[in-house]
Amino acid sequence: MVAKTLFGFEELLSRELRNLGASNVVEGVRSVSFDGDTGFMYKANLCLRTAIKIIKPIKSFSVRNENELYRKIYQMDWSEFLRPDSTFAIDTTLFSDVFTHSLYVSQKAKDAIVDKFRDTDGQRPDVDLKFPDMRINIHIHKENCNISIDSSGRSLHHRGYRTATNIAPINEVLAAGLLLLSGWDGKSDFLDPMCGSGTFLTEAAMIACNIPANINRKEFAFEKWEDFDEELFGKIVDSSLKKAREFHHKIVGYDKAPSAVRKSIDNVANANLSEYIHVERKSFFDSTKFAEGHLHMVFNPPYGERLNLDMEDFYGSIGDTLKREYPGTEAWFITSNLEALKFVGLRPSRKIKVFNSQLESRLVKYVMYEGSKKAKYQKQE
Repeated sequence: MVAKTLFGFEELLSRELRNLGASNVVEGVRSVSFDGDTGFMYKANLCLRTAIKIIKPIKSFSVRNENELYRKIYQMDWSEFLRPDSTFAIDTTLFSDVFTHSLYVSQKAKDAIVDKFRDTDGQRPDVDLKFPDMRINIHIHKENCNISIDSSGRSLHHRGYRTATNIAPINEVLAAGLLLLSGWDGKSDFLDPMCGSGTFLTEAAMIACNIPANINRKEFAFEKWEDFDEELFGKIVDSSLKKAREFHHKIVGYDKAPSAVRKSIDNVANANLSEYIHVERKSFFDSTKFAEGHLHMVFNPPYGERLNLDMEDFYGSIGDTLKREYPGTEAWFITSNLEALKFVGLRPSRKIKVFNSQLESRLVKYVMYEGSKKAKYQKQE
């Protein structure tokens, strides 16, 4: 099988897969291939935090022109995957000089599948682009054509708990990956000081409690498959939930917008995590560290892409607040405004290249020491 992911998350995903029990794990670009049985496919969809899709290859062949593509897809035994009264959709990705139009390839493949059913059964499955029973992936690289079926359906970042969003909400898979890159392990207090609709808070609690990432999701594509084993899936859900652990620290979110606080509280409640997460209306710039000991902070400040802010003043205030009010804190945030980082006034101890949607961004780390180490290590830029 192949698990798709975001740029820069390949190593995280391969580690997740190994921890779940996958074999033959091989990292690609924005993807990781692995071996596993049907039960593992269910478990991967349910539990992986950094996967966007789990696809199952069903056929590979070489193809040199559109007629050969039609013929080879027609020759496949589609009755294994579809019924004449099923619906399907085709997604195509091309890296080829011969095939250059993905919609045309999808159309040609659709014709082959439909014609095969019409010839063998006298009736044909329909195309449903929004809610198909089966989503088929075609990937052509030069002359190599891979046909896969999508076991996930909607992207796995649709966790199912987020019903209310703010301006520029962060993708749930991106949030989980950034938390894992930051080393968040649930062994300290956690703060998101600009929490928006609460995605970092919710993903942080799920990591801390070892709750399956997609436990709140309504549906996976494999549940519509002909060979879906409902009893096996139920056992995997029960077994995964039994591995949840208790969390003995605080997860706190601040936002200065009342609407954001309300949305955060709603989304946290949807994820059944209200007992672990506290959200309040507060400006980070008026806040102080809420507890003794180590604090892990991860947040997504405005980039200036959608909000009209004085970036120099805003990012300068982030640095001033961290220095003044947050000793003993490991602070991480993501930004696509690389120029604005100069105004923080602190030297990041790490910068990791990531993408937020199409925006090239950096996940940056600032370590705020306590006591005498403070002056020694926090050199001003």
